[in-house]
Amino acid sequence: MIGKKNKPESANTIESETAKDPDSQVLGKKSGIKNKDAQPAEKGSLSERLAAAESKADENYERLLRLTAEFENYKKRSEREMSDYRKFANESLMKEILPVVDNLERALAIECKQDDEAFKGLREGVEMTLKGLTDSLQKFGVVPLDAIGEPFDPNFHQAVSQEESDEHPDSTVTKELQKGYLINDRLLRPSMVIISRNPFETKKAGLEDSGDQLSGHSEEKPVENSEGTSKIKVTVH
Repeated sequence: MIGKKNKPESANTIESETAKDPDSQVLGKKSGIKNKDAQPAEKGSLSERLAAAESKADENYERLLRLTAEFENYKKRSEREMSDYRKFANESLMKEILPVVDNLERALAIECKQDDEAFKGLREGVEMTLKGLTDSLQKFGVVPLDAIGEPFDPNFHQAVSQEESDEHPDSTVTKELQKGYLINDRLLRPSMVIISRNPFETKKAGLEDSGDQLSGHSEEKPVENSEGTSKIKVTVH
């Protein structure tokens, strides 16, 4: 007898069996069959990664700006420190040279009463030496202070004594015992000076003080008001 041929299963039968069997669905996913339920999850994950990348990029950009600003400040500070170093690197050397200038100036302050040609020649030599030395100092920013006739300033003057003077107000520099110098607008050495004491101004100030004492003295007394008790100054005669 001729055997009956097996009829091929229809497509509908295969789909129905696949729907009933969960394992076949898993194999279908692995084989590349599209699953509509998985698409929203993939989109959400991509948007989250994009947001995280943008946040990281913003953070790195802000960090770059801060580092750039700090580096610019560092460059300016380094340039300023280097400039100050160049200006004042020779400060200690200049302080050692200034006494030589003082001695030359003292030598020129001596007057010769006799007409001595040898002394005149020596004086001219000292003047030339002093001028060459002061010119060299000025090339490095060292300049003398003008103190005579100026009001006393403790930032630039060192007072060693006082003398009475009717021609100057109180605390005015009348004599300079030793010159002061600046180096690039910074004090290198203060001027050693004598300042004035005007007797008339001192007497006037004393009379004003005594007048205040005679007129009365001030003391604090408690006074009550709407806000409470407070203290005011009252002059008692």
